Amino acid sequence: MPEQYWNHNTAFHDEIVADAATRGGRVLDVGCGDGLLLERLAGVCDEVVGVESHAATVERARARLSRTANAMVFSASIMDVTSTRCLGTFQTVTCVAALHHLPLEAGLKRLAGLVAPGGRLIVVGLAANKSAKDWILSGLSAVPIRFASAWHRETPDIGVPTTRPRDSLDEIREAAGRLLPGARIRRRFYYRYTLIWDC
Repeated sequence: MPEQYWNHNTAFHDEIVADAATRGGRVLDVGCGDGLLLERLAGVCDEVVGVESHAATVERARARLSRTANAMVFSASIMDVTSTRCLGTFQTVTCVAALHHLPLEAGLKRLAGLVAPGGRLIVVGLAANKSAKDWILSGLSAVPIRFASAWHRETPDIGVPTTRPRDSLDEIREAAGRLLPGARIRRRFYYRYTLIWDC
């Protein structure tokens, strides 16, 4: 695996890093994978913390960040409150392609609880196609996404566990509307959506 690569998740990294840089402070990346986003965030924030539940992936992240003094990676599920009680709160909490690995409502509550007052939760997520609108929009974007993937020489498989999303964007909007007042959700390119919530 190359040190740097591009895929449908890393396509959002520049946006996330620029946003986090406006607040600085502490950043948490939930489901941090091999640590690429953490590595980028470490250059603009005081402290970066990753949480990853897959043991082999944790070791890859730790190896990537071994020379980054302000970064650490915990081997745990973010839903295991006992194991992650020491984390505290953060000016920025990111969750890229990981929310659909968690139970939706409990996951949103847990992520929101880690955001410090004045901080921000940034989710880049995947949603299931359930409505006709979902399927039509996905179908219409397929060709331009394939073109973009070829242009960027996409590395689609970086060797981390994946799973299919269960919840539709409408279901995610409804849950976020109840649990995270003021959350802003947008359907995005690369079959992704973004959810932004300010504490």
